Amino acid sequence: MRISVSVGSAYYGGENWGELVEYVQAADRLGLDTVWSAEAWGMDAVASLGYLAAVTERIRLGSGIMQISARTPAATALTALSLAQLSDDRFTLGLGVSGPQVVEGLHGDSFAHPLARLREYVAIVRMGLAGERFVYEGDHYVLPRKGGQGKALKPSIPPRPDLPIYLATLGPKSLELTGEVADGWVGTSFIPEHADVLLDPIRAGAARSGRTLDDIDLQVNAQLVVSDDVDKLVERARPGMAFTLGGMGSATTNFYNAAYSRAGYGDIAAEVQRLWVDGDKAAAVAAVPDDLVLSAYLIGTEPMVRDRIAAYSRAGIDHLRLAPQGRTAVEQIEHLEMAVDLIRSVADD
Repeated sequence: MRISVSVGSAYYGGENWGELVEYVQAADRLGLDTVWSAEAWGMDAVASLGYLAAVTERIRLGSGIMQISARTPAATALTALSLAQLSDDRFTLGLGVSGPQVVEGLHGDSFAHPLARLREYVAIVRMGLAGERFVYEGDHYVLPRKGGQGKALKPSIPPRPDLPIYLATLGPKSLELTGEVADGWVGTSFIPEHADVLLDPIRAGAARSGRTLDDIDLQVNAQLVVSDDVDKLVERARPGMAFTLGGMGSATTNFYNAAYSRAGYGDIAAEVQRLWVDGDKAAAVAAVPDDLVLSAYLIGTEPMVRDRIAAYSRAGIDHLRLAPQGRTAVEQIEHLEMAVDLIRSVADD
């Protein structure tokens, strides 16, 4: 099973950047697949990867994800080509639509028609990666701009048509698009026992392109923590799940909430969101049941976590994405080494 790490988050401001670099360098030494850099309204996904390209040797560098509302498609294509050039072709481009609160609140763009925008965006980025002139006429993007003085330009950076594009998607139609046009899926909100809720649409989209699920790298986030005090682990994880169900998006548009609802947790997801939106966050946290936390996260005793890793593998996931655990770089690296040994031992079994 392949293993990657995630750095950054919506809130991350780079305050412990030196320790995070040590963590990524340890991941590089351990032979991990990719370091994924996230962005929302904190540190951006691109600057960190440019830095990490210079201080790592083998690990791939992935944007997990760049928001399509934050950059024009041409700018993203040029950024991807630049990062590939700087990193000796170690860059993977991860894209996503984000959500209405960020898109409309931070970027001042409309969130309407996110799926159609993403489809056109990927097509234009592919054009740039192939070294073609940016000539496109869609419902949301038109290049060059009509009636102006612009002309069709093409990148001066050497083309990389095979540069992989991953999509972070959760809705059924957007998951189908992932299967149709992407090289990989930046997955979240995954419960192995309900894998088909997320994987069936990807499978359907892949079939439209003459591919199968085996042609797409299916990777999901894995909050892996091992302890004999399972109750304490659940209590620590419960607020994160409450935030996911209640605060990740607006009251009407929360892709994470919808994904868990389709997996059979609709009543719970609705109640947690209602309490969160009403401002009673403590009650929202308390409303998250133990079984949801233990199903969605890789936490528990070592045998419990081993069983969950095996469940992910049986469900078709062969790539786990780990987040740093611990206060210091030393603690985070120790945890990473333990997690890597555990995942690899399960894969060997």
